[in-house]
Amino acid sequence: MEAWTTDGGLLFRIHVQPRASCNEAVGLFGRSLRLRVAAPPQDGRATEACLAFIARALGVPRQRVALVAGSASRSKVVRVQGAAPEAVARAFAVPVRVREGAAQ
Repeated sequence: MEAWTTDGGLLFRIHVQPRASCNEAVGLFGRSLRLRVAAPPQDGRATEACLAFIARALGVPRQRVALVAGSASRSKVVRVQGAAPEAVARAFAVPVRVREGAAQ
């Protein structure tokens, strides 16, 4: 998985599968973290479920996890303030390659 460090925190891509049987991280989808969430893709519920899942997995307050891009898409970019790349790798059991600058 690729991640980018910025002044605002750590950015990384996620690929969301809504209406799954449970909330879980299931490895990689290309260069994105693949998440399954039980919430439907209506009114932003699947997106909110993803952000809450990421916050819980990393042990940070929900307010520190923000959607940067992809509100109506399965492919999203999220920013986590105060998270180290090592913590993301450990929490989701995926390798993380860190780049400087904004997500591309």
